[in-house]
Amino acid sequence: MTDQQPPEKAPKRTPRRAPAPDERRLDPERTRRLLVEAAIDEFAAKGYAGARVQDIADRAGVNKQLIAYHFGGKEGLYQELERQWLVREATFATPDVPLDDLVARYLHMALDDPRFARLTLWQSLTGGAAGKHPEDLSDLQRRQREGELAPELDPAAVMLMLYAVVVAPLALPQTARELFGLEPDSPEFRERYTEQLRRLVRRLADTTQGAEAPSGSESGERAGAGGSESAERAGSGSAEPEAPLPPSGTV
Repeated sequence: MTDQQPPEKAPKRTPRRAPAPDERRLDPERTRRLLVEAAIDEFAAKGYAGARVQDIADRAGVNKQLIAYHFGGKEGLYQELERQWLVREATFATPDVPLDDLVARYLHMALDDPRFARLTLWQSLTGGAAGKHPEDLSDLQRRQREGELAPELDPAAVMLMLYAVVVAPLALPQTARELFGLEPDSPEFRERYTEQLRRLVRRLADTTQGAEAPSGSESGERAGAGGSESAERAGSGSAEPEAPLPPSGTV
Protein backbone atom coordinates (compact mmCIF):
# COMPACT_ATOMS: atom_id res chain seq x y z
CA MET A 1 0.00 0.00 0.00
CA THR A 2 1.45 3.36 -1.11
CA ASP A 3 1.73 6.06 1.48
CA GLN A 4 -0.24 9.11 0.43
CA GLN A 5 1.12 12.54 1.24
CA PRO A 6 -1.38 15.08 2.50
CA PRO A 7 -2.02 17.84 -0.04
CA GLU A 8 0.06 20.95 0.47
CA LYS A 9 -1.83 23.85 1.85
CA ALA A 10 -1.94 26.97 -0.26
CA PRO A 11 -0.11 29.87 1.33
CA LYS A 12 -2.37 32.05 3.32
CA ARG A 13 -3.06 35.25 1.44
CA THR A 14 -3.48 38.48 3.27
CA PRO A 15 -6.54 40.27 1.98
CA ARG A 16 -5.61 43.43 0.13
CA ARG A 17 -6.83 46.60 1.74
CA ALA A 18 -8.87 48.74 -0.57
CA PRO A 19 -7.29 52.17 -1.06
CA ALA A 20 -8.94 54.99 0.78
CA PRO A 21 -10.64 57.73 -1.28
CA ASP A 22 -7.78 60.14 -0.52
CA GLU A 23 -5.27 57.57 -1.79
CA ARG A 24 -7.23 57.09 -4.99
CA ARG A 25 -7.20 60.84 -5.54
CA LEU A 26 -3.51 61.35 -4.71
CA ASP A 27 -2.13 58.39 -6.61
CA PRO A 28 -2.54 59.96 -10.08
CA GLU A 29 -1.00 63.19 -8.77
CA ARG A 30 1.96 61.26 -7.41
CA THR A 31 2.36 59.51 -10.77
CA ARG A 32 2.34 62.83 -12.58
CA ARG A 33 4.98 64.23 -10.21
CA LEU A 34 7.20 61.20 -10.71
CA LEU A 35 6.89 61.47 -14.48
CA VAL A 36 7.60 65.20 -14.49
CA GLU A 37 10.72 64.79 -12.35
CA ALA A 38 11.94 61.91 -14.50
CA ALA A 39 11.24 63.88 -17.68
CA ILE A 40 13.25 66.88 -16.45
CA ASP A 41 16.22 64.59 -15.81
CA GLU A 42 15.97 62.82 -19.17
CA PHE A 43 15.33 65.92 -21.28
CA ALA A 44 18.12 67.83 -19.52
CA ALA A 45 20.58 64.98 -20.10
CA LYS A 46 19.61 64.04 -23.68
CA GLY A 47 17.48 66.81 -25.12
CA TYR A 48 13.95 66.47 -26.43
CA ALA A 49 14.94 64.41 -29.47
CA GLY A 50 17.25 62.09 -27.55
CA ALA A 51 14.98 61.34 -24.61
CA ARG A 52 12.98 58.10 -24.91
CA VAL A 53 9.55 57.56 -23.43
CA GLN A 54 10.62 54.18 -22.06
CA ASP A 55 13.60 55.70 -20.27
CA ILE A 56 11.39 58.36 -18.69
CA ALA A 57 8.94 55.71 -17.49
CA ASP A 58 11.76 53.51 -16.17
CA ARG A 59 13.26 56.41 -14.25
CA ALA A 60 9.83 57.20 -12.78
CA GLY A 61 9.15 53.53 -12.02
CA VAL A 62 5.83 53.45 -13.86
CA ASN A 63 4.37 51.96 -17.02
CA LYS A 64 5.15 54.04 -20.09
CA GLN A 65 1.47 53.97 -21.07
CA LEU A 66 0.84 56.35 -18.19
CA ILE A 67 2.72 59.07 -20.07
CA ALA A 68 0.11 58.96 -22.80
CA TYR A 69 -2.67 58.68 -20.22
CA HIS A 70 -1.63 61.72 -18.18
CA PHE A 71 0.05 63.94 -20.78
CA GLY A 72 -0.97 62.65 -24.20
CA GLY A 73 2.57 61.54 -25.02
CA LYS A 74 6.12 62.84 -25.04
CA GLU A 75 5.24 66.23 -26.52
CA GLY A 76 2.55 66.85 -23.93
CA LEU A 77 4.96 65.94 -21.16
CA TYR A 78 7.49 68.44 -22.51
CA GLN A 79 4.83 71.13 -22.66
CA GLU A 80 3.97 70.40 -19.03
CA LEU A 81 7.58 71.10 -18.10
CA GLU A 82 7.40 74.44 -19.89
CA ARG A 83 4.14 75.27 -18.15
CA GLN A 84 5.65 74.51 -14.75
CA TRP A 85 8.68 76.66 -15.57
CA LEU A 86 6.44 79.62 -16.45
CA VAL A 87 4.54 79.20 -13.18
CA ARG A 88 7.82 79.04 -11.27
CA GLU A 89 9.18 82.06 -13.11
CA ALA A 90 6.10 84.12 -12.28
CA THR A 91 6.79 83.73 -8.56
CA PHE A 92 9.96 85.84 -8.69
CA ALA A 93 9.98 87.74 -12.01
CA THR A 94 7.72 90.55 -10.85
CA PRO A 95 7.79 94.08 -12.31
CA ASP A 96 8.78 95.72 -9.02
CA VAL A 97 12.05 93.77 -8.71
CA PRO A 98 15.12 95.80 -9.79
CA LEU A 99 16.80 94.40 -12.88
CA ASP A 100 20.03 93.45 -11.12
CA ASP A 101 18.06 91.53 -8.47
CA LEU A 102 16.02 89.82 -11.16
CA VAL A 103 19.07 88.66 -13.10
CA ALA A 104 20.67 87.45 -9.86
CA ARG A 105 17.55 85.39 -9.14
CA TYR A 106 17.73 83.75 -12.55
CA LEU A 107 21.39 82.97 -11.94
CA HIS A 108 20.71 81.42 -8.54
CA MET A 109 17.88 79.31 -9.94
CA ALA A 110 20.17 78.04 -12.68
CA LEU A 111 22.95 77.23 -10.20
CA ASP A 112 20.57 75.59 -7.70
CA ASP A 113 18.84 73.40 -10.31
CA PRO A 114 20.67 73.46 -13.66
CA ARG A 115 18.23 71.09 -15.38
CA PHE A 116 15.94 73.74 -16.84
CA ALA A 117 18.89 75.77 -18.13
CA ARG A 118 20.39 72.66 -19.75
CA LEU A 119 17.01 71.84 -21.23
CA THR A 120 16.89 75.29 -22.82
CA LEU A 121 20.43 74.85 -24.15
CA TRP A 122 19.44 71.55 -25.76
CA GLN A 123 16.42 73.24 -27.28
CA SER A 124 18.60 75.96 -28.77
CA LEU A 125 21.24 73.56 -30.09
CA THR A 126 18.74 71.28 -31.79
CA GLY A 127 16.74 74.06 -33.39
CA GLY A 128 13.75 74.09 -31.10
CA ALA A 129 11.35 71.61 -29.55
CA ALA A 130 7.70 71.09 -28.93
CA GLY A 131 5.73 73.85 -27.26
CA LYS A 132 8.35 76.57 -27.46
CA HIS A 133 7.23 79.92 -26.05
CA PRO A 134 8.43 83.08 -27.82
CA GLU A 135 10.61 85.45 -25.86
CA ASP A 136 8.88 88.57 -24.56
CA LEU A 137 10.73 91.90 -24.60
CA SER A 138 7.92 93.94 -23.03
CA ASP A 139 9.42 93.90 -19.53
CA LEU A 140 12.81 95.15 -20.72
CA GLN A 141 11.13 97.77 -22.89
CA ARG A 142 9.17 98.99 -19.87
CA ARG A 143 12.33 99.09 -17.76
CA GLN A 144 14.03 101.11 -20.49
CA ARG A 145 11.20 103.66 -20.43
CA GLU A 146 11.58 103.87 -16.65
CA GLY A 147 15.33 104.43 -16.84
CA GLU A 148 16.73 101.01 -15.93
CA LEU A 149 18.25 100.71 -19.41
CA ALA A 150 20.07 103.47 -21.24
CA PRO A 151 17.99 104.71 -24.21
CA GLU A 152 20.63 103.79 -26.80
CA LEU A 153 20.58 100.10 -25.82
CA ASP A 154 18.60 97.52 -27.79
CA PRO A 155 16.39 95.45 -25.43
CA ALA A 156 16.73 92.41 -27.69
CA ALA A 157 20.52 92.55 -27.49
CA VAL A 158 20.36 93.11 -23.74
CA MET A 159 18.13 90.06 -23.22
CA LEU A 160 20.42 87.85 -25.30
CA MET A 161 23.51 89.00 -23.41
CA LEU A 162 21.87 88.59 -20.00
CA TYR A 163 20.77 85.10 -20.91
CA ALA A 164 24.32 84.28 -22.00
CA VAL A 165 25.94 85.45 -18.77
CA VAL A 166 23.39 83.54 -16.66
CA VAL A 167 23.92 80.19 -18.39
CA ALA A 168 27.66 80.60 -18.99
CA PRO A 169 28.74 78.78 -15.79
CA LEU A 170 26.59 75.80 -16.83
CA ALA A 171 27.44 75.82 -20.52
CA LEU A 172 31.16 76.48 -19.97
CA PRO A 173 32.03 74.99 -16.57
CA GLN A 174 35.64 74.22 -17.49
CA THR A 175 36.21 77.76 -18.73
CA ALA A 176 34.63 79.19 -15.58
CA ARG A 177 36.85 76.94 -13.48
CA GLU A 178 40.00 78.05 -15.27
CA LEU A 179 39.14 81.76 -15.20
CA PHE A 180 38.02 81.98 -11.58
CA GLY A 181 40.04 79.18 -10.05
CA LEU A 182 36.80 78.03 -8.41
CA GLU A 183 34.26 75.29 -8.98
CA PRO A 184 31.18 76.80 -10.67
CA ASP A 185 28.90 75.16 -8.11
CA SER A 186 30.86 76.43 -5.10
CA PRO A 187 29.51 79.13 -2.74
CA GLU A 188 32.62 81.23 -3.43
CA PHE A 189 31.98 81.28 -7.18
CA ARG A 190 28.30 82.01 -6.63
CA GLU A 191 29.03 85.04 -4.44
CA ARG A 192 31.77 86.46 -6.66
CA TYR A 193 29.96 85.93 -9.95
CA THR A 194 26.68 87.30 -8.61
CA GLU A 195 28.33 90.50 -7.44
CA GLN A 196 30.02 91.06 -10.79
CA LEU A 197 26.79 90.33 -12.63
CA ARG A 198 24.95 92.88 -10.50
CA ARG A 199 27.58 95.50 -11.28
CA LEU A 200 27.29 94.83 -15.02
CA VAL A 201 23.51 95.08 -14.98
CA ARG A 202 23.54 98.33 -13.02
CA ARG A 203 25.88 99.80 -15.64
CA LEU A 204 23.20 99.20 -18.28
CA ALA A 205 21.33 102.22 -16.93
CA ASP A 206 24.40 104.49 -17.10
CA THR A 207 23.66 107.33 -19.51
CA THR A 208 26.91 109.19 -18.79
CA GLN A 209 28.51 107.15 -21.55
CA GLY A 210 25.55 107.65 -23.84
CA ALA A 211 27.46 109.51 -26.56
CA GLU A 212 28.57 106.76 -28.85
CA ALA A 213 32.19 106.77 -29.94
CA PRO A 214 32.55 107.03 -33.72
CA SER A 215 33.32 103.85 -35.55
CA GLY A 216 36.73 103.38 -37.08
CA SER A 217 35.62 104.20 -40.60
CA GLU A 218 33.59 107.23 -39.53
CA SER A 219 36.38 108.66 -37.40
CA GLY A 220 38.87 108.01 -40.19
CA GLU A 221 36.72 109.80 -42.71
CA ARG A 222 36.24 112.74 -40.40
CA ALA A 223 39.94 112.85 -39.59
CA GLY A 224 40.80 112.76 -43.28
CA ALA A 225 38.34 115.49 -44.13
CA GLY A 226 39.51 117.59 -41.22
CA GLY A 227 43.13 117.08 -42.20
CA SER A 228 42.60 118.18 -45.78
CA GLU A 229 40.59 121.20 -44.67
CA SER A 230 43.34 122.16 -42.22
CA ALA A 231 45.94 121.81 -44.93
CA GLU A 232 43.94 124.06 -47.26
CA ARG A 233 43.51 126.64 -44.52
CA ALA A 234 47.20 126.47 -43.67
CA GLY A 235 48.18 126.79 -47.32
CA SER A 236 45.95 129.77 -47.99
CA GLY A 237 47.18 131.54 -44.89
CA SER A 238 50.95 131.17 -45.33
CA ALA A 239 51.66 131.20 -49.10
CA GLU A 240 52.32 134.55 -50.91
CA PRO A 241 49.91 135.52 -53.73
CA GLU A 242 51.12 134.59 -57.20
CA ALA A 243 52.64 137.46 -59.28
CA PRO A 244 50.73 138.31 -62.48
CA LEU A 245 52.28 137.10 -65.73
CA PRO A 246 54.17 139.82 -67.63
CA PRO A 247 52.59 141.13 -70.82
CA SER A 248 53.62 139.30 -73.94
CA GLY A 249 56.47 140.86 -75.87
CA THR A 250 58.13 142.48 -72.88
CA VAL A 251 60.67 139.77 -72.31
